[in-house]
Amino acid sequence: MRIYSPVLIALGVAVPGLIIRLGFADASDPVRALLFGIAIVGAAFLLSWAAEVIQLDVSQGLALALLALIAILPEYVVDASFAWLAAEDPEYAGYAVANMTGANRLLVGIAWPMVIVIIWLRTRKTSVTLGPAHGLELVALLAATAYAFVLPFKGNLSLIDCVILGTIFLVYVWRLTKLPTEEPHLVGPAKTIGSLPDKQRRAFTGTMALAAAGIVLLVAKPFAKALVSTGTEVGIDEFLLVQWLAPLASEAPEFVVVGIFAWRAAGDAALGTVVSSKVNQWTLLVGMLPLVYVIALGSIEPLPLDSRQEDEILLTAAQSLFAVALLLDRRLSVIGAGLLFGLFAFQFVWPDYRVELSVVYIVLAAITLIISRAHLAYTFRGAWNPALAERGEPHDHFEGVRE
Repeated sequence: MRIYSPVLIALGVAVPGLIIRLGFADASDPVRALLFGIAIVGAAFLLSWAAEVIQLDVSQGLALALLALIAILPEYVVDASFAWLAAEDPEYAGYAVANMTGANRLLVGIAWPMVIVIIWLRTRKTSVTLGPAHGLELVALLAATAYAFVLPFKGNLSLIDCVILGTIFLVYVWRLTKLPTEEPHLVGPAKTIGSLPDKQRRAFTGTMALAAAGIVLLVAKPFAKALVSTGTEVGIDEFLLVQWLAPLASEAPEFVVVGIFAWRAAGDAALGTVVSSKVNQWTLLVGMLPLVYVIALGSIEPLPLDSRQEDEILLTAAQSLFAVALLLDRRLSVIGAGLLFGLFAFQFVWPDYRVELSVVYIVLAAITLIISRAHLAYTFRGAWNPALAERGEPHDHFEGVRE
C-alpha cells in the first residue's frame, strides 16, 4: 500500500475534473478551472515520479532529457493549447506568451531561491555549488538567452525560432549523452516505486505515465479556456491568471521534488534539476509555440506579438541573463538568491515597469559578468569536459566577493 497510496491519491484528485470533462456533470467556469487545474497537478505528480524512476532503465544522458521533458509535460500541453487556440482567436496568442514567460520566471524567481533557502535552513550553508558537468546547462541556457533577446525586436515567434532553439536543445541533449553516468537521486514515492523488481517497476511506471499523460491531454485545453473565462467572469486580469496560476499548477510537483532534494541537503541535485528545467523551457517550450500555431492555422505564418508580449519576453530574457551570470562560477549564494526573488517580487507590486526592470536585470548581469569573468573559461570547460573544469578553478579567490 505504501507504493500504491500516493499514486491512488494523485489519480483520485483528478477524478472530479475528468467527470466534468467527459460530460457526466457540469460546473461554472471558475469551478471548472479549479477542478481541471487540480487534475493537472495530480497528473503532474504521476509524471514527475515516472520521470525519476525511468533513470534506472536508460543511460543517464537520455534519462535527464526524458526527465526534463516528462516532468514538465503538463506545462507544455497547457501552453500548446493556448497556441492552438490562437489560430482560432488571435487573443490567445497573448495568453500563450503569458503562460510561457510566467513558467520561465517562476522557475528562476521562486524555485532557484527556494533551493538556497532550504539548504540554508538545513545546513546553514550560504551557497550551493553545482558539479562541473552542470557547465553544460549553463552554456545552453546562455545560448538560448542570447537568442531570446532577438525575439522582442522581431515582433513574432516563427518557425526559424523553433529551429534555432530546438537545435540548442538537441546539442544540449547530445552532449548529455557523453557525460559520465551517476546513480539517480530518487526520493519519496519515486524511491519506493524504484525498489520494485525490474519487470514490475517498468510496467507500473509505464502505466502510470500513460494514465497521467491521458489526463493532461484531456483537461489541458478546457483548463486554458476556463481560466480565461474565469478572469472575465470575476473581474481578474485573465492575462495574469494565465501567466502565474496555470504554470504554478503544472509545475507544483517539480517544486515539491526539488524541495525534497534540498531538504535532504542534496544541493547539487536540487539546483541542477531546476537549472535543467529552465534550459528545457527556454528552448523547447518557446520553440514549440510557433510550431503548434502553424499546425493549427494550416499555413506557415508567425505567431504575432503585441507590445506587452514583447516586453514580457524582454523581461524574461533579462532575468535569465542575470540568473546565468550569477551561476557562471557554478555557485548560487543566499545574496544571489535574495536578488532573484526580490526582483521577481518587484513586478507584482509595480507590474507596469517591465522595461525598467529589464534594464536593472541587464545592468546587474553586466556587473556580475565582470566580477565573475575569471570563471568563464572553467564553466565552458565543464560543458565540454567536466574533468577539465576542476583543474585550477579560482573559487578561493572569488569566495569573499560572492559571499
